[in-house]
Amino acid sequence: MPIYATTALIYAAAALAEIVGCFAFWAWLRQGQSSIWLAAGVPALIAFAWLLTLAPAEHAGRAYAAYGGVYIVASLLWLLLAEGHAPDRWDLIGGALALVAAAIILFAPRS
Repeated sequence: MPIYATTALIYAAAALAEIVGCFAFWAWLRQGQSSIWLAAGVPALIAFAWLLTLAPAEHAGRAYAAYGGVYIVASLLWLLLAEGHAPDRWDLIGGALALVAAAIILFAPRS
């Protein structure tokens, strides 16, 4: 599998794990849900951290910076799919810019 596709899958899985984990805490603390939600949240956050170690970057900071752009877009998808609120055009423009920035950070040629 090409490096771009592998990277996209790693970051997509990491974003899903992070959002699920964080939303579990949100539901517990902000929406009064049962602490059982944490049983899903904690392993999801552990999976998120592990997945980021698989990113094809030589330095953690670069992997995290590039992931930030992916997380922005994943959060907008969560807004739509899980919360039922459509992102507006500014959200979409910002998300597109974030993905371009992430690709530059991760895949730019370096000496």
